[in-house]
Formats: sequence, C-alpha cells, structure tokens
Amino acid sequence: MTSTEREPLVRATALGVRYGAERVLSDIDLQVSPGSRLALTGRSGSGKTTLLLLLAGLIAPSEGKVTWPGLAAAPAARRAQIGMVFQAPSLMPELTAQENVTLPLRLRGERADVARERAVAALALVGAADLAPALPAQLSGGQQQRVAIARALAGEHRLVLADEPTGALDRAHAHEAALALRAGVAATGGALVLATHDPELAELLEDQWSLADGTVRKSMSSR
Repeated sequence: MTSTEREPLVRATALGVRYGAERVLSDIDLQVSPGSRLALTGRSGSGKTTLLLLLAGLIAPSEGKVTWPGLAAAPAARRAQIGMVFQAPSLMPELTAQENVTLPLRLRGERADVARERAVAALALVGAADLAPALPAQLSGGQQQRVAIARALAGEHRLVLADEPTGALDRAHAHEAALALRAGVAATGGALVLATHDPELAELLEDQWSLADGTVRKSMSSR
C-alpha cells in the first residue's frame, strides 16, 4: 500500500460555513479514510447537504479548510474520483437506464465498449440488470434511484457522497437502495458517506456521525 493509499481521502479542519449572518456549520474536524462506510445523520436543514458539497469541493468554506490528501492533487482529476448520489435521481428522460449509466463514463473519455461493460456491471450490482432497456418514465421511483446509484458506482470512484438518496422512497425500498449502495461501493473499493435523517438506515453502516447545531459528533452505533 502506498503512502497516498494510507492517507485520508478527505480531511476537514476547523470547518465553518456562514450564509450572511447565519452560521450553518462551525468548527468541524473530520476525515474519511479509504474504505470507510460512514453515515451522517441529522434533521432536515441541519447542514448535511452543505457538508457533503464541501467534502466534494463543490463549494468553499467560510472558515477552515478541506484537503484531499488521498485523492488527486489536480481539481479536475480529483472530481473524477468523487461520485455523488442525490435524493432526486435526475435521469435523462430520453435515455435508457443503461445509457444513463454509460453517459458520464463516455463524457470523461471512456471507450464505448468499456463504458457499456461497466454500466451493465453496475446495474447488476444494484439488482437492476433487467431495467437496462427501460426509459425513466417506465420505472418506479425506487427503480430510478437504483439506476442513479448504478450511475455513481459505474465510475468506480474512490469516494462516494450520497445525500439523502432514499429520502423519496418508502421504507422497504429505502432499505434495499441503501444496502445496494453500500454493497456496490464496497465492491468497487471506494469509501461511502451517506447522509440520512433516518437512524435505521444509518445503522446499516459501520460508523456514524450526527450533525446538530452546526457541529459533527461521532455517534455510538448499536451494531
């Protein structure tokens, strides 16, 4: 294992965010190590989305800093190593499920045959192989989210950040989608941070943080 592989993928130090006079996050120190499975819990509006966007490098903090010692130094290369899954699947309506999963790979320069092979494998990982030829309008909400998860997994990212990816699903489908995400990230060797307001889903992951009053605390899992 190289020194880079031993380094945390992302580290936040004294992190704070203000929107005008409102302080959203304050004095957050945390890191995500390779292979981690982390749940970030907190009520709606507690700042979970903001924290994930900071960890992805998509927004800048008001205070403190975020570094990515275990990822690529160049921003463009680093972004390719980070995948995100959102609550809304946001699939392209005119593309099939397989084409939706393939598209990001093609946009980053993968050969068509390689992208297609990885898309098929990712759909199989989340139990959605039979959905490959379907258009989004032909899929249920839960099926669409499985495709969105497969889209993130196909990129074989070193870090996957999932923001309430099961929030629009009923409990049974939410549980299935979370398990599929956990298994898929593990199969591709990445680390996972899953933000959820559901403590039962959080219990599916090995480590848990809670976000309240703008700060993060490590939670004790009952597992």
